[in-house]
Amino acid sequence: MKELLGQLAEILEVEDIDITKKFTDYDEFDSLAALTILAMLDSDYNKTMKTSTIREYESIEAFCKDVLA
Repeated sequence: MKELLGQLAEILEVEDIDITKKFTDYDEFDSLAALTILAMLDSDYNKTMKTSTIREYESIEAFCKDVLA
């Protein structure tokens, strides 16, 4: 999970990710960040999802668990 969190922090341009927060809690989370996350999921984790799905996760931790499952 550490590697995925590092990738998300880089995309969101933040130093640390609070896994209890939602993506939408970060001011840096916008449509470009969402698309970048989707591209990273596809290329690095062979996963696909919709932008709206990312926004619906109750926490970044829940998102990471689904990606890594």
